[in-house]
Amino acid sequence: MTRLAQSAGLTEVQREIVSTVRQFVDREIIPVAQDLEHADSYPQAIVDQMKELGLFGLMIPQEYGGLGESLLTYVLCVEELARGWMSISGVINTHFIVAYMLRQHGTEEQKQRYLPRMATGEVRGAFSMSEPELGSDVAAIRTRGVRDADGDYLITGQKMWLTNGGSSTLVAALVKTDEGADKPHRNLTAFLIEKPTGFGEVKPGLTIPGKIDKLGYKGIDTTELVFDGYRAGAEDVLGGKPGEGFFQMMDGIEVGRVNVSARACGVGIRAFELAVRYAQQRETFGKPIADHQAIAFQLAEMATKVEAAHLMMVNAARLKDSGERNDVAAGMAKYLASEFCSEVTQQSFRIHGGYGYSKEYEIERLMRDAPFLLIGEGTSEIQKTIISKNLLNEYRI
Repeated sequence: MTRLAQSAGLTEVQREIVSTVRQFVDREIIPVAQDLEHADSYPQAIVDQMKELGLFGLMIPQEYGGLGESLLTYVLCVEELARGWMSISGVINTHFIVAYMLRQHGTEEQKQRYLPRMATGEVRGAFSMSEPELGSDVAAIRTRGVRDADGDYLITGQKMWLTNGGSSTLVAALVKTDEGADKPHRNLTAFLIEKPTGFGEVKPGLTIPGKIDKLGYKGIDTTELVFDGYRAGAEDVLGGKPGEGFFQMMDGIEVGRVNVSARACGVGIRAFELAVRYAQQRETFGKPIADHQAIAFQLAEMATKVEAAHLMMVNAARLKDSGERNDVAAGMAKYLASEFCSEVTQQSFRIHGGYGYSKEYEIERLMRDAPFLLIGEGTSEIQKTIISKNLLNEYRI
């Protein structure tokens, strides 16, 4: 069967890795995703198998125990995982961002301390930037770290929307520190906070209150993170440089946006697969509904959107791998893929008719998952802000 969203120019290793993940998704994720999602159950058995496959170390360099693969390889695997169940791709998303930030900005001691254990999945990463009263306005962060006489930081404040908050063991948190800079973003520092899994007060001064109940994106734990005089050492500052947190986090967010676009592609592909199968099975007026032009044209539109989103996602990943600046490409890919994912999922839902409204059908789950992609790692409006600013700089008259 001819498949959508194929990527030209892959190496044999890349094709083998992606094929292995696709088979894993078809065999181990799709058959159980519906039950796990409706029960809001953490997919521990699937996570354990992902560890065995080496997915947690996919982009971690080989000298630290990882596979040393490219961003392109990673996002193609994420696309496959999201096709099976978006929450599964969320399990490794924040882990991947933290590992990437460590690889790019960590001290050698920090890399040696964390990356080998992250490659095996023993240490699992989470990423904390948002707060209850702010999202994309990063410079307005209120959580504060005050340095004491010993050189340690006492951190107080509340963070929000922490994916993998309870199941992670390493959190990269962005905190306001007093670096004396005249620009707010120059007073932000990224801290590496190692903690046990679970909820409640997991360390002195550090509390994970519990799971936030969500419309979709079930199974995975989304939490708050509350600091109340939590003590962090100077060695916990990412890269050992206070005041660099904004730039370090933005670098992580940039690859995170390519990641979210891959997840949107995966959900869109699955929505199309469900629609094209159902349209050939469901009959009205003596023939499959796929033979009615109204449905056939919808399938054509859906496939085109899936293909376009995939190509933009692949382009953004390849740009980043080449060392080129890709903030505009990442923003465009995230914007287009998430919007098209929402549209394709809606079209698939309508093709299913009344059955699409039933929890027995998979499209119902996709309808609740797709909206998250419109807001995760920056809303569509934030992406358009980034894109337009860069375009106006480039085309300034």
